[in-house]
Amino acid sequence: MRTVLSISLPEQIAAELNKYAREVGRNKSDIVKESIVEFLWEARFRKARNALAGKAKKQGVITEEDLFRVIS
Repeated sequence: MRTVLSISLPEQIAAELNKYAREVGRNKSDIVKESIVEFLWEARFRKARNALAGKAKKQGVITEEDLFRVIS
């Protein structure tokens, strides 16, 4: 099942989207769908990272290097 979503974009963003779609030979709808999927994945990732940050800090995992050291 699909849902139709109408959005309003500032002229500059609409122009950039049109130009990009032409350059890569894709339609705007697919580009926007892909962008939303990526945005939602990143939002879930940030939420999980924030939820685990306190536990990691207690175990001395503060930087990415610390994390790689622990999991390697």
